[in-house]
Amino acid sequence: MLAKRLSTLINDSGLTVSAEQQAQLVELVRMLDKWNKAYNLTSVRDPMDMLEKHILDSIVVGPHLQGRRFIDVGTGPGLPGLPLAICNPDKEFVLLDSLGKRIRFIRQVIHSLGLTNVTAVESRVEAYQPDPGFDVVLSRAFASLEDMLTWCAHLPTSEGHFLALKGQLDAEELAAIPAGFEVMNTVALKVPGLDAQRHLVQVKKVD
Repeated sequence: MLAKRLSTLINDSGLTVSAEQQAQLVELVRMLDKWNKAYNLTSVRDPMDMLEKHILDSIVVGPHLQGRRFIDVGTGPGLPGLPLAICNPDKEFVLLDSLGKRIRFIRQVIHSLGLTNVTAVESRVEAYQPDPGFDVVLSRAFASLEDMLTWCAHLPTSEGHFLALKGQLDAEELAAIPAGFEVMNTVALKVPGLDAQRHLVQVKKVD
């Protein structure tokens, strides 16, 4: 049932996801469902709902990824990082979260699915000092834009930028971004099966 539903959703999205990748995404949902019962990793309880609210909601960002090195800050149970890593094996992903149970889950997924392009890091974002920096700093349901940019300002390379996954766009939130940053673009995302607004906000540092 999960595999068939996922295939339908992906067809509706227009994305290209191989059969092997779809199988990995289904296994990710199964593992998330299993761990969720013990560790309360997500408020979404039904695996069928996870397909839309977690998997599709993550992978629709794929066409907007530019570069090779990405960090998903406040990744929670690996969203959007794990689905994006599965669908983009040529790109590197660091998944950062401060809660040990989430990082343990992500590491188990990495091991079980044989993912070679994902690194899980347990740390507060302010304390994480990567070298080199990242092409893109991703966040989904992590914080306000103002807080995200303030806390994550040290993470991108000089040419890198930020991508924040948001629901409905909030004009006040967009207007409140700190000095030294500029909104480059906002993109409305269509998530098959999800009756809610989704947007991608692209921000860069400015001199």
